[in-house]
Amino acid sequence: MVGPQYDLVGNPLGAVRSTFERTAAAAAAESGERDPVAAFRGKDWGACELFRSFLFEEDGLDKVPVLNASNLGLIKPNTLVRYRGMVQDMLGNEYYIGAFKDGSTWRTNKFTDFSPFSMPHPCDSHLWERHLFHCVPAPGQNSWTLDSSPGPDVRRMSGCLATELREKRKRDGDNDDMDVSENGHEESSSQCKKPKEEDVHVSSSSTEMAEGVSEMNGGDHHIPGSSFSCLVKVYDMPDSQVKLNDVIEFIGVYTFDPELAAPSDNPDDIMLDLIEDVTVQLPPSKVPRLHCLVWRKLSPHDFISRPPVVEPSPSILKGIRQSLLSHLTMVLGNDELAAQCLLLHLLSRLRNRVDVVTVGRLSLNFIGFNRESASIFGNQLCSLIQKLVPYSQAIPMSIEYLNTATLQPRKDNKSGRLVTGVLQLPQGSHLTFDETFLQTGSLTSKGVENTMLLKNLMESQKVDYDFEYYKLDMATDVQLLTLSEGKSNILPSDLVVPFRPSSVPTISAGSEELESWRWYLATVRSLPQSTEPETYQIIQDEMVNAMRDDRSLGCSELSRWLTMAQITASSFGEKSLSLEHWQMVKELERLRKLRLQ
Repeated sequence: MVGPQYDLVGNPLGAVRSTFERTAAAAAAESGERDPVAAFRGKDWGACELFRSFLFEEDGLDKVPVLNASNLGLIKPNTLVRYRGMVQDMLGNEYYIGAFKDGSTWRTNKFTDFSPFSMPHPCDSHLWERHLFHCVPAPGQNSWTLDSSPGPDVRRMSGCLATELREKRKRDGDNDDMDVSENGHEESSSQCKKPKEEDVHVSSSSTEMAEGVSEMNGGDHHIPGSSFSCLVKVYDMPDSQVKLNDVIEFIGVYTFDPELAAPSDNPDDIMLDLIEDVTVQLPPSKVPRLHCLVWRKLSPHDFISRPPVVEPSPSILKGIRQSLLSHLTMVLGNDELAAQCLLLHLLSRLRNRVDVVTVGRLSLNFIGFNRESASIFGNQLCSLIQKLVPYSQAIPMSIEYLNTATLQPRKDNKSGRLVTGVLQLPQGSHLTFDETFLQTGSLTSKGVENTMLLKNLMESQKVDYDFEYYKLDMATDVQLLTLSEGKSNILPSDLVVPFRPSSVPTISAGSEELESWRWYLATVRSLPQSTEPETYQIIQDEMVNAMRDDRSLGCSELSRWLTMAQITASSFGEKSLSLEHWQMVKELERLRKLRLQ
């Protein structure tokens, strides 16, 4: 029986260099030795395709360990890992010696920080570039999302396990993780046997590395998920494919070398001259590197571990809708009106921008809360939202919080890095603000600034980023829910609903129900929306009549009605708005206004 040609998990660089040297030799023979690797600049010579086939066609993805804070000191450098994170900062491009000629053989430094081979001087070489991204765990990421991509147990993978941190590596071509054979190919030096769990140790150096990362991310205790980060280097990618705050799964070569934190003792190391200053601000003794071979943007569907195999037909979605609506009603103390509004809120998303107008958003303000009811219904509601959406945070809106929290991301021009803030969030995040914590007090200048930031987020779905000499509005898509005693003045919501519970919730949902509801929310939010011309004309005529009868109605309220009607249609699995859905929203508005009187 013939085994696999490469150990893609335990020795990915062996496959990279072997395929490169084979392809370069073939290109040299075809071109008559005329610079055979020039065509490889910004292109894949077959290595990435090899990994993509292994991961997604041969079910190799489940064999790749997931890099996170818990196993940071366990994984052996130069092995294949997966890392899921949010792009917190875009650090520009870095130049490196991508290929050089060693005698008659062309070699590559792609997917590494340093060459494992001695580079002759002078030599034929090619300067390539790669994109640098500082990534962190997505703020507010809920624990259930981790079950969708658990990965194998690193402690039982001897080929990827580091039982202790190694001595400082020499840069003379020796490598602790692979043996270089006479023909220049790497061969895995590890054996695939299970080590005893008691033989696994986490070194003190790796612990220091994890402890030191928080200060690299701003260090504000109000900011969740800032205890672990990774510097990701992406190759052969056109500009603008990856954007700030995208949540991405990167699969690539994990590297960690404490020696990179100090100046090199080798004055002849050409690669060192090309390293960007960012490595000073993000030293590898604290922030691991990942040289990306394959990446993909993550959507809410990617976090669902057991999605249904059926097509999302209206009949199926209607059944799940009723189940979720019933549960929301019970969690909200049998307040059916509040539950229907909450469902529309959870299904809302920003669909378009027309100048300063945002289409599709539906922020919600439940009024009638006090500290006692917030501790019961508010906690139950936040707990349920955590179980339904990938990213959510509950924020106690107090004077102290407004005066001390760092909400605004800012650029530190001395270090060249973006320092994160609470409002640097992935698309689709959910924020719940509890204003029952507000008491009489004075806002400082920072408190006033934070209040303006929140109002701007609520009204325009934008966050001001401070670049010291100027401010830049960054578009976002965040669902905003406010719990308050009266109508919130700090957070003016699209929809204000008096909360009228009649019982105390004592229920919990099963795992299968939660899975179906998560799939339902992700599916409905991704459905396209449209309105037939005839239906739109009827609705438009009714809006004109409504404005004639009630002069207080403005364009923003009429736009909200249309948004609610379109979301209602989607909630039933329909892609087109009907008059029936429009009538349902009109009735919902009638009942809501009765409560407000």
